[in-house]
This record gives sequence, C-alpha cells and structure tokens, in this order.
Amino acid sequence: MAYTAENWPITAALLQFSNTNAAGVHINEADSSAWVDVFQEVKDAGFGNADLTDSWVRPGDLSAARLAEFKAAADHVGIGIPVISAIRSSVIEEANWEANLAYSHRTIDAAAALGCEVVSVGLHQALTPEQQKQLWFWTVQGHVDPVGDTETWNKAVTRLRELGQHAAEVGILLSLEMYEDTYLGTADSSVQLVQDIDLANVGLNPDIGNLIRLHRPIEDWREVVAKTLPYSNYWHVKNYIRDENVARGQYVAMPAPMESGLISYREAFKVAISVGYQGIICTEHYGGDGLSVTASNQEYLRSQILPKTDGYALGTSQVAQGRQLPAPAASLLTV
Repeated sequence: MAYTAENWPITAALLQFSNTNAAGVHINEADSSAWVDVFQEVKDAGFGNADLTDSWVRPGDLSAARLAEFKAAADHVGIGIPVISAIRSSVIEEANWEANLAYSHRTIDAAAALGCEVVSVGLHQALTPEQQKQLWFWTVQGHVDPVGDTETWNKAVTRLRELGQHAAEVGILLSLEMYEDTYLGTADSSVQLVQDIDLANVGLNPDIGNLIRLHRPIEDWREVVAKTLPYSNYWHVKNYIRDENVARGQYVAMPAPMESGLISYREAFKVAISVGYQGIICTEHYGGDGLSVTASNQEYLRSQILPKTDGYALGTSQVAQGRQLPAPAASLLTV
C-alpha cells in the first residue's frame, strides 16, 4: 500500500545542531542527556523522525555501548531515527579515501545496530578554508571531481559498490546524495553512477537544492527530477530563491521555505509519485531558525503536496522494481 500525506515518513535534518557542547566536548563524548535534549527539541517542533546528520553526531564513531545509549535516548523521547546522512566523507578523496571508506563502513554497521533503514553518503569533500569564510559556502568554488577521469570514476564505482554490498548484507538501503561538481553533480552522471554500481539497494538522494543554489548557470531542475527520481530511494528536500541576469553573468540564490523557492515541489512530487517513489523524505534548511523552517516544510508537504489517499497508481520504474523503501516498521518510524 502506497504512503499517504498522513503516514509518509518525514525526517528532520539536524544541520542546525552543533557537534560540540558548551564545554567544547564533542557531542559523541557528551552525556546522553545532550542527545535527549536535541531529540526532544526536534519532537517538539512536530517531527516524529530525525535524520542523524553526522555534522551533529557521528554514529560510526560511537562504541557499541554508546550506540545502545544513543538508541535509548531516542526511544526515551519517542522519536524515530531511520536514517544516517554521512556527509563530506568522499571515498575518492585523494588524501583521505581509506579513512573515509572505513568510516562509511562503520556508519553502515552503526545504522544496523540502531535499526536504521537508510544510509546516505556522497562524494562531496570538506569545505575549503575560503568556503568556510563565506556567509553561504556555496558562493565559493569547492572541490571538483576530475571530469573524464576513467580511473577515478571506476574507483568511485568500486568503493561505493563495496559499501552497497555491505549495506545489503545488513538489510539497509544506500543512497547517494547529489552535490555540485562531483560525479553526483548532474542528473546524467548520477544516474550513470547508479547504473554502473548496479545493486538493487543503491539509489539516489536527489538533493536538487544543492544544485540550484550555485551562483552560476545550472541544470533545469525539472530535467533533474525527471531523470533521477526513477533511481531515487531517499530524498533531502530544500529550496532556494534564485535570480538570474544572464546578460550580465549575475546569479544569486538564498535559502527559502520549500513553497517559496525556485523548485516547484508540487510538480516534483507529481513526477516522483508517478514513477513509484516511496522513500523517506528529509526536510532541510540552512540559516536562521532552520528547525522551524523544516517543520513548516513538513507541514507544507503533508497539507499541500503528498497524496491524501493511497489511490495513486505507481509506475513500474527502477524504484517500483525494488529500489523503494520498505513499509516502515512501527518500532522504527514515528509519523
């Protein structure tokens, strides 16, 4: 039975939460009460589920005992933790690929221990010093994967396939987050990467917001939706206001609520549902009171965008043929 607006699993990204406490202790090492506080704040904002964004906590670096404490903290609050998003740990980063690959494997093991359904990874690398100086880091050029480099491409395929096989062994979906200037930076390249990896549990996280915020010409978001959603198994959703003066070469983008930005998620979800998308959705936002904006985004999805009944016919896409998320277990997901 297809999800409806009422029961579609939606998570809150935890981008707004610091990875250190007031005493400067990393959140991994903090008392479990610090985890409870964050989970309670997320629940109070109206969410039943959280995406364990590893810019906050790094489950792959928690011991077995601490993982048990972490799961107990989520259970105490009554919030689901169905996804880990491991960011900026590229398995083809020249200097750190071995450490990043090992960390990604540990993250998959941690996800299994926590009862997660999905691990989202990407090929984006750490922000450069220049990016870190900016109000919005995407306004400055970051790392670029080498275009046309068959050897590096094959390394990405081989190492991500290795992670996908590990994820399959423990019953988890692996989702590849789209991000500018990486091999997941265009619709065609992203689809090709999934096809080359060729595992049923490996799909795309079509984070189109990462692409439309660039201060330069961009790919048409409608084309990205049409090409990538048939291969998608998880979805970070966010939006940006965008202005272009092509004649003068001027491009500006700033974060916006989902209903107010360039991407029409009304249109995007019609396409997604038509091709059988049934994955978890994660609402994100940068800047300001990001948690409140993501909560508003969730309400927008449930009240305006997602189907009110399960009568929508699902297409026979890659998603419908086995890349979609299984129906949520009651013990893991809380609507």
